Amino acid sequence: MPPLTADHQPGATPPPRLLYVTGLPRAGSTLLCQLLGLHPAIHSTGHSSPLCQILTQLRHQWSDNEFLLAQLDGDFERAYARLTRAWAGFVAGWAAETERPWVVDKHRGWLAQIETVQSFDPEFRMLVCVRELGQILGSIEAQHARTRLLDFPDHLAHLSPYARADRLLAADGLIGAPLKAIEALQDCPDDWQRRLYYVVFEHLVAAPVAALADLHRWLGLAPTPLDPADLPVYPHESDSHYRCKYPHRTFPRIQPPAPHPVPTRIAADLQRHFNDYYQTFYPGLADAPQEHPG
Repeated sequence: MPPLTADHQPGATPPPRLLYVTGLPRAGSTLLCQLLGLHPAIHSTGHSSPLCQILTQLRHQWSDNEFLLAQLDGDFERAYARLTRAWAGFVAGWAAETERPWVVDKHRGWLAQIETVQSFDPEFRMLVCVRELGQILGSIEAQHARTRLLDFPDHLAHLSPYARADRLLAADGLIGAPLKAIEALQDCPDDWQRRLYYVVFEHLVAAPVAALADLHRWLGLAPTPLDPADLPVYPHESDSHYRCKYPHRTFPRIQPPAPHPVPTRIAADLQRHFNDYYQTFYPGLADAPQEHPG
């Protein structure tokens, strides 16, 4: 259970819990949130959330506050308890818009904040979306082909596809940073790792009914009917802050996307440099570079 807040007393209905959705870009998190919202116990707006970034910025601000640091020096336990209650109260207030037990909060940043999440939500549940890396790059390239007169937020439009892939997969890149965070999860305590659930994009789109049933079971929820051909469509999420390079659209039916062509050189490099990732999530592809038209 999350820490008790000022307005939550023992015996009262527990406040909603956050269900953290994170993972790689272009890996189905928007679709996953669309499907999660179909369950009567889960509240999902379908949009990315600023909560993770807001909390991180708050921590930066109060960690630099001289008055607070002075209080921590003089009476650490009392001052730190105030921070703990304030953090928990902010999160509880954020999720208080529904009476459903779970509230989806989607942000890639949660993946790198697992230690912080565990500190204020010891029984957290986190869904990590993954996808074959070549198809993530292919999805980005396909969107770039439609929007070449707009640059990427990190100014990659002038690069070749190979150089762009190299930048995207760098340790601080759009794909590379969450990849490094996924790699670091293996160092977390076993109890934390049991609170992580990896959602493989290819399985989600190929067998959504089975994938959702497994996920609901992991959350301890009763199954709910799902018609992959009749889904509610969420209002369009603004993508202008991504320069329209990484759109977040929902559709009334699930249809696996056509495979994106990936140059042979890029596919081979992916297998070589990210073999552990392939061994974990795509063992059938590990050590066997895909044959994509280039």
